[in-house]
Amino acid sequence: MSIFLFAFALAALATLWLVRRSGKSGDLAQDKPLSGPQKFHERPVPRVGGVGILMGVAAAVGLMSWSHPAAGAAGWILLGCAMPAFLAGLAEDLTKNVSPSRRLLFTCLSAALAAWMLQAVIVRSAIPGLDWALTLPWVAVAVTVFVVAGVANSVNIIDGFNGLASMCVMLMLASLGYVAFQVGDDLVMWLALAGAGAIAGFFILNFPLGLIFLGDGGAYFLGFYVAELAILLINRNPQVSPMFVLLVCIYPIFETLFSIYRKKFLKGISPGVPDGVHLHMLLYRRIMRWAVGPGGTRRSLRVRNSMTSPYLWVMCMFAVVPAVLFWDDTAVLAGFIGLFAVSYVVLYWRIVRFRTPRFLVAPRSRKSTLAKRGPPPAH
Repeated sequence: MSIFLFAFALAALATLWLVRRSGKSGDLAQDKPLSGPQKFHERPVPRVGGVGILMGVAAAVGLMSWSHPAAGAAGWILLGCAMPAFLAGLAEDLTKNVSPSRRLLFTCLSAALAAWMLQAVIVRSAIPGLDWALTLPWVAVAVTVFVVAGVANSVNIIDGFNGLASMCVMLMLASLGYVAFQVGDDLVMWLALAGAGAIAGFFILNFPLGLIFLGDGGAYFLGFYVAELAILLINRNPQVSPMFVLLVCIYPIFETLFSIYRKKFLKGISPGVPDGVHLHMLLYRRIMRWAVGPGGTRRSLRVRNSMTSPYLWVMCMFAVVPAVLFWDDTAVLAGFIGLFAVSYVVLYWRIVRFRTPRFLVAPRSRKSTLAKRGPPPAH
């Protein structure tokens, strides 16, 4: 627990310093302009929250080096491997001039470094046919690089509202840490605690007020970090099903896959083109608008922004909770993966067609809808 608290304290202090510093002279670090399909905040905000998270994790790894030198050394190697992905994202945060393909390229470099220096390579998947292919070293490394880059990019995609990506990754790390504890893997457990603590230190300044954003640097770092811990967990512990880590990360992964399908096959545009119809954006525009009100004041925009995230936290927990309960049962985990995919698609299409399920609609929204319809006809 000391690792979690140490990471939390250092990340919170570093993030608070970044907020205050940016308010004085941080034009470069602020998220401007405010218009665009994926812009949902009402004022310029620093988007370098990943720096504070990285500092919190580094502080916790330093503590690990003092108490458990071998684990601390592995932690430093992992952070070193993460630098290409983190720095490419941070460069985009500061310059707004680093293309998605370049960020993915540097994330692939980070994954390749981890495969080389930590032997963090996917060697089993519980997917027929793929497991045989993974016996070939070059295939295993290629699949690993692809998966790590994909998870990092998927975390960046869901980073759209206060507390959304950070809380989801915190839930993922908590689940990895819990299972690592169950199987006696201290390294993965401590690193998961360090990551969760650092995210918590950032979270208190990000949600609900949105004083600082995660940024691409933070999103790519967290995506890389959670993917690498997941790979290390299943590599070091054969009793853990590969489907466990897939279910834990299924929300951002499926969001990305569905987005690629929707853009390429339904809209005929490049998957790299940003748009405003991801699930979290639909919740913001079509549910929060009525729950909070359509007003454009700073307060209403901030409340709508922050109230969107808990809906997606619940969705993430629908995957994380069964993953934790059945972490060693591949068949059950695969069933929950399929259930999540079907539920996501059904929910998305109902919202996009203005048939939002009643349990998602706030009481104020229901009253407003009934008022528009008018009283029932007399008989």
